[in-house]
Amino acid sequence: MSSAVADGPMPVPPGVGEIAIEVEGLSKSFNGKQVVRSLTMQVKRGSIYGFLGPNGSGKTTTIRILCGLLTPDTGRGTCLGYDIRTDAEEIKRHVGYMTQHFSLYQDLSVRENLEFVARIYGIPSPRRAARAMIERLGLQDRAEQITGQLSGGWKQRVALGACTLPEPQLLLLDEPTAGVDPKARRDFWNEIHALAAEGLTVLVSTHYMDEAERCHEIAYIAYGELLTYGTVEKVVANSHLSTYTVSGPDLTRLAEELEKRDGVTMVAPFGVSLHVSGPDAQALDAAIAPYRADRALNWQRAEPSLEDVFIELMGQATTRRS
Repeated sequence: MSSAVADGPMPVPPGVGEIAIEVEGLSKSFNGKQVVRSLTMQVKRGSIYGFLGPNGSGKTTTIRILCGLLTPDTGRGTCLGYDIRTDAEEIKRHVGYMTQHFSLYQDLSVRENLEFVARIYGIPSPRRAARAMIERLGLQDRAEQITGQLSGGWKQRVALGACTLPEPQLLLLDEPTAGVDPKARRDFWNEIHALAAEGLTVLVSTHYMDEAERCHEIAYIAYGELLTYGTVEKVVANSHLSTYTVSGPDLTRLAEELEKRDGVTMVAPFGVSLHVSGPDAQALDAAIAPYRADRALNWQRAEPSLEDVFIELMGQATTRRS
């Protein structure tokens, strides 16, 4: 894979002012259960857009609507300028979709899988195209290996190669690195940034906060509703969350006590400390004041992390539904 990409989000390539995805009021239900609720969002061309949310939040359903595999019950939208209701077949021709589960042939070699995909899409010189993709993704030593024998990380590289062989304008990735080791995840994301730098638009769903922080923009949904969106910095700032870290003895007992106090909406362990947060700074200070007098505890004001914000948002969403 390309290795010249630095950690962290790369600058958005020129010319991304155009909109690749624009939807308004999307809703979708299955068997009477509403999975997506009045979802409105925009994704700029050439950007990497992170799509975050817990399991069952509607991410996969939304992605399938965007690529023409599902029709929304209500709402409107365009993908690459094509109407998501009437131009589904045209959308499919220009979109690469990588599902959560590996979907290539396990009993074919890496080369055979890529050549098969090239032939399906009518790509000229399938062998040459497959060979070029194998070289790009650093798969030369595994080209003749049976795909089913590959590790999760290598399988994901092959799947990414298959998705990008037809040179799509938009890449939809549904939790592509779930269960993949950290180095393989980093290599995968280096390639995603390289593709975006070449002008490809990428929408990727993920559970990993470090991956979210490598996106140009992010959106967080829960129970099918969009809770927040924007750059990571904007999302954190708009949370208006006040946060402290505390370290010391018996943090389990401390966490149990703090969770019961008014003004504290989130207590989460981070290594050998706790993150304690609340949306009202004065109420939070009042809640923790009795514990700050304990010299065995070390309290420090901290900037809220992206994970702090998402835990808070999830708590708010759960409260609204209960």
